[in-house]
Amino acid sequence: MGFHVPEDLYYTKEHEWAQVDENIVTVGLTEFAQDQLGEVVYVDLPEEGQKVTQGQTFGVVESVKAVSDLFAPVSGTVIEVNSSLLDDPSSLNDDPNNDGWLVRIEMDSEKELANLLRAPEYKKLISEK
Repeated sequence: MGFHVPEDLYYTKEHEWAQVDENIVTVGLTEFAQDQLGEVVYVDLPEEGQKVTQGQTFGVVESVKAVSDLFAPVSGTVIEVNSSLLDDPSSLNDDPNNDGWLVRIEMDSEKELANLLRAPEYKKLISEK
């Protein structure tokens, strides 16, 4: 099954995408992740102002199949939370690359982006699943 993997995004091995706009990183789940999870029924996200650390959990997504931790792609401060997901988490299934974004993080250091995957590497990762 082919998944949309935008070339301009960064990816984690835990199947999150990260869109970088200067020092603001918008984070979401990849199409592959939402496909594996199935219907998302609950999302637990951090509070605005909370500090997150690259590779550490910052929230939870619960689906009809499983409960999965969310891992921060970069370290920094959560400056915005997609609060519409708290009332209606179905956006994660319907539009994971746009309306289904999770949080926006003001990153501490661009150097951490080097630890993330680019689209060709992520495509290879999910093709091996």
